[in-house]
Amino acid sequence: MPQSTSAPLSRRSFSAWIAASAAAAGAGHTALWPGAARAADAPLSSKLRIVIPANEGGGWDQTGRALGAALLASGAVGNVVYENIGGKGGTIGLAKYVEKYDADPEALLVSGMVMVGAVALQKPTVTMANVSPVARLTSDYEVVAVKADSPIKTPKDLIAQLRADAANTVIAGGSAGGVDHMYAGMLARVAGASSTLVYQAHPGGAQVVEALETGKAVAGISGYSEFSDSLASGKLRAIGVSSKQPFQGISSVREQGVDADLANWRGVMTGKKVPPYRKAVLLDAVRRATTHDLWVKTIKRNNWDPYWMAGKDFESFLELDTAMAGPLIYLLKLKA
Repeated sequence: MPQSTSAPLSRRSFSAWIAASAAAAGAGHTALWPGAARAADAPLSSKLRIVIPANEGGGWDQTGRALGAALLASGAVGNVVYENIGGKGGTIGLAKYVEKYDADPEALLVSGMVMVGAVALQKPTVTMANVSPVARLTSDYEVVAVKADSPIKTPKDLIAQLRADAANTVIAGGSAGGVDHMYAGMLARVAGASSTLVYQAHPGGAQVVEALETGKAVAGISGYSEFSDSLASGKLRAIGVSSKQPFQGISSVREQGVDADLANWRGVMTGKKVPPYRKAVLLDAVRRATTHDLWVKTIKRNNWDPYWMAGKDFESFLELDTAMAGPLIYLLKLKA
C-alpha cells in the first residue's frame, strides 16, 4: 500500500491541552448545596432549566437529561425543564441561550467540544466568549462504523478507499465542525485526501445510523452510546474507536495502524451576566448531582468517562481548546 505523504496526526499530539487532569478543580466538597446556597442567600428556585443545543436523542441530549435526573435525585433542585434547540453544531442553541438566558441564574447550557469546533468553523456572531463555563462533566470516544455487509473491515480498508476514491467515500457524522467532522478530517488527512473529503453532516446519531443503513454513507462516525443499539442488533459493525486503547471490545484505530485518536468532552455553561455568587450555587448543585449514585450508574451505562473539571482550571481549558480549534480545522481543511 502506498504511504501517505501526510504526517500522522492526533489532536492530542497536535495540542497538549488534553493532558489536563480530570481530577483538578473543585476537589473539595465543603460547600455543597444547600448550605452554600443559603450562605449566599440565593438558593435555586424549584425549577432549573437545562438548554440542550441539539435535537432529542443525541449525546448532548443524553448528557443534559442525565444531569437533570441526577440533580433531582440528589435533591439539588426540585424541578428541571429541558429545552432542545438544535442546529449547526449547537451554534443556534448557543445564540438563543445568550439571547434569552444571559442573566438567568437558573438556566444551564449543555456544551462541549462539538460546539467549540462548530464556532471555529462557522464563525457565528455569538461565540464561546459569550457564555461562562461551569463544569466539564464527561468524555467519550468516536466509533467508526459501517453497514454490517460492508467490504470495509478495518480502518486501513477505509483509508485505502479514501485514497482510491474519496469523492464517493461519503462519511456521515454529526454537525459540521464538530468532533465527528474533526475525526473524519483526521482520517482523510492520513489518507492524503483532506481536500476531497465528502462529509455528510447530521443533527444527531440516529440520522447517522440511518445514513449507514440506507447506504447513503460508506462509513459513519459517532459516540459509542449513539451506535450501541445498532451494533448490538448486528445492523452496523464497528471497525475502530478513536481511543488509544480498545474500548467496549472494539480495537482502537491507532492500534490497527492508523495514527488518529481523539476524545470528546461535554459540560455545562451559564450566562455571562450571572453574578459569581449565583454561578457558585449552580456549580455546587452540579457537583452534588455528579457525586450521586444515579449519575455514576448513568456514566457506566452509557460508557462515558467521568471528566470533572471546574473553576479556573476549566476556564483555562476552554480558552486553550477554543484557541486550538481554529488552527486544527484549518489544518484538516474542514468545510462548513
